[in-house]
Amino acid sequence: MAMAPLVKVVLGTFAFAVFLVLAVFPAVPFLPIGRTAGSLLGAVLMVIFQVLSPSEAYASIDLSILGLLFGTIVVSVYLERADAFMYLSKLLSWKSLGAKDLVCRVCLLSAISSAFFTNDTSCMILTEFVLKVAKQHNLSPQPFLVALASSSNIGSSATPIGNPQNLVVAVNGQIPFLTFFVGIAPAALAGVLVNAVAIICMYWRELSSHLKEEEDANGEVVADGDTSFYRFLPSTLPHFPRSSFQERSFMLDMQGSPSIHGNSAYLNTLRYRSGASETDMSRVPSIMLETAGNSSASSKWKAILWKSCVYLVTLGMLIALVMGVNMSWTAVTAAVALMVLDFKDAQPCLEKVSYSLLILFCGMFMTIEGFNKTGFPSCLWEFVEPFAQINHASGIAVLAVLIVILSNVVSNVPTGMFILPFLQALP
Repeated sequence: MAMAPLVKVVLGTFAFAVFLVLAVFPAVPFLPIGRTAGSLLGAVLMVIFQVLSPSEAYASIDLSILGLLFGTIVVSVYLERADAFMYLSKLLSWKSLGAKDLVCRVCLLSAISSAFFTNDTSCMILTEFVLKVAKQHNLSPQPFLVALASSSNIGSSATPIGNPQNLVVAVNGQIPFLTFFVGIAPAALAGVLVNAVAIICMYWRELSSHLKEEEDANGEVVADGDTSFYRFLPSTLPHFPRSSFQERSFMLDMQGSPSIHGNSAYLNTLRYRSGASETDMSRVPSIMLETAGNSSASSKWKAILWKSCVYLVTLGMLIALVMGVNMSWTAVTAAVALMVLDFKDAQPCLEKVSYSLLILFCGMFMTIEGFNKTGFPSCLWEFVEPFAQINHASGIAVLAVLIVILSNVVSNVPTGMFILPFLQALP
């Protein structure tokens, strides 16, 4: 691609530099507006400087990627509501064999969850559970948090929906879900294993230390922000007579039940009018308690049915992706299906969607398209291309090093957007 006029090259490069600085340093002192606003600023500058026309800027936005991002985020929100991540977290401490075993479980669990529910979702949700498990076992949380962060990034590389840069590569490269997974999964699995071994070696002393002695022989409290874990010993529990315990339980149930509490005045009135005894009147709350129990059982079965529907829809989405159905529309369809099955106003769930991320992508698409229009990236690639031929081991090594450097300097998604068109043109 030929270089654009010098004025456009300078202005376009300046606009991209503004975006790049704000993307890498979102809280830069002279303009602390963040990544999302920085990407929009870069896009606006591209249009103001006439590097891109408004129609070209809008056309550069890839709606298929935005749709796929939106759909996967919504599905993750409903999975969180259905306690999917809570059930996954229980695997962390189920029949655990020690601290090193916990590290391996964290690595494997975070890698699998991030591959199918994005690495951001995996880290945000599993962090709380990892901290709780570490504190329950009186272990330092640092090794487990490192395992979570690193394995989530490694595992997310295995599927197109694991992270945004994979979406860019898979959608623009027209790579089917199964082909992508089969090609990357072995390397991701090897990376998770190496990562687990490295973390165990790095934190061998912390992971080999014995559990701390109980601070109190009668009980222990482990603080965790809003949650406290209590360990009670039988000797410390108060003892009540059986009749007293039943009476207290009955009174608590009476006070806690809205239907019974609301009719207490009616029961007293009925007793005075009929002259019934205490024994006769006790049958009335018993019937009410039985009705409340049936209602509770019905609600429990409804919750189980709804959770099952969420899991089945998610499984259907994954099967459709493996079968090669359009990834974007598959994710959006699954998201809409969950909204319908929920049979409630979807606004609370939609409010949890990271719209700032979607806007960030819109600005990024426009900014990078404008920078490509200057011809500057093409000139850089023409210089590197002779050394980055993929039919030679040395060329693959050079290309890998280049991508690693760019992804750490420019970040992952812009690197994918820049490199992909040139890679597609390689023989």
